[in-house]
Amino acid sequence: MNGDVEGITRLCQDILDEIAESALRHCEVLVLPTFVHLSVVADALKDGAVGVGSQDVDQHRSGAFTGAVSAPMVKDIGCNYAIVGHSERRTIFHEDDEIVAAKFESCLDAGLTPILCVGETLEERQAEATVSVVERQLDAVTARVGAAGMACGLLAYEPIWAIGTGESASPEQAEEVHVALRSRLAEVNAEMASSIRILYGGSVNADNAALLFAMENVDGALVGGASLKGNSFVDICRAADTSV
Repeated sequence: MNGDVEGITRLCQDILDEIAESALRHCEVLVLPTFVHLSVVADALKDGAVGVGSQDVDQHRSGAFTGAVSAPMVKDIGCNYAIVGHSERRTIFHEDDEIVAAKFESCLDAGLTPILCVGETLEERQAEATVSVVERQLDAVTARVGAAGMACGLLAYEPIWAIGTGESASPEQAEEVHVALRSRLAEVNAEMASSIRILYGGSVNADNAALLFAMENVDGALVGGASLKGNSFVDICRAADTSV
């Protein structure tokens, strides 16, 4: 929840300029602003090299849900992606696995690519429950949309203890969880499991990005604070581009 129209417009232009200078060949880039800035960003990036998505959607298509924003609305304004199940939605707004699964399905119905976030708290990691937690979160979605639905989305592992703390999972820790997630998906459908992109999110920055991308099962990043400056964000994009 950052920014104003002037600052976000400038950030979009900075990102476009930096990407043009970098001539990225392999890295797909998208930005996910707040609801109130979606139209500004969609217009600024229209027909450009950067995609646009929403940080969240409501699980309902329409109706008496004052203050909510539906997946069809997000699609209508120019987005092609939406995050569902971000750790802050789960912890602060108390969204459970079933709500997240319903949001994922709503994105698919609206023609959006959902980005499903899963991750554990510090207490769950200390209790060695990381894998069981992320598998439970993932299972709720695959049970609802099946292999075909999951194949239309992206998956992001974001350990809650690393969100906005400056602490990042080590490349090896990230890889371990990504392997577990891909293995769990393989139980549903092997082809889908091998092709789906699994991103890592959790204090990703220009200093640790290359090491994270060097891991076989880390296919990209869900970037937080480092995305608020165009040059630092595109530095991460460059690291992804050269890791292919």
